Amino acid sequence: MFLALRRDRNVLPNALLKLSCAASADILARMTSIQKFLAAPSFAVVGASADPEKYGHMCYACLLRHGRTAYPVNPRAKTILGNPAYASLAALPEKVESVSIITPPEITEKVVDEAIAAGVKNVWMQPGAESELAVSKAEKAGLNVISGGPCLLVVLGR
Repeated sequence: MFLALRRDRNVLPNALLKLSCAASADILARMTSIQKFLAAPSFAVVGASADPEKYGHMCYACLLRHGRTAYPVNPRAKTILGNPAYASLAALPEKVESVSIITPPEITEKVVDEAIAAGVKNVWMQPGAESELAVSKAEKAGLNVISGGPCLLVVLGR
């Protein structure tokens, strides 16, 4: 009986160690992805809004507050925070490497297609914007993808 219990005691710590290592690897991979995203010289925020209560407005404002060059993308807005808003990624005045997406999942899938066509390197699908199809398309195209995790406001701070 003692031998059986002792064997069982060893199984649990080993399983926890494996689980802990896998979780650490996931955290490290996510941190690396976020660092790549934030290292870009310029950003686009698709789903930016003129309404200060909207998450798209907060993400765009956050990037500006942190000294980032950022462009709001919203086909229904003329200006956001006094800056011109653009109808699409293709309409931006310069190529951006990183795109933060704050749109419904079905729109995100179209935004990913646009990002791939525009040569974007990094996409961050903010919570609620992601879909399995959007993530899969972006990953297959070789983009650095952040999804299903922290939001930009948590990482950079409001």
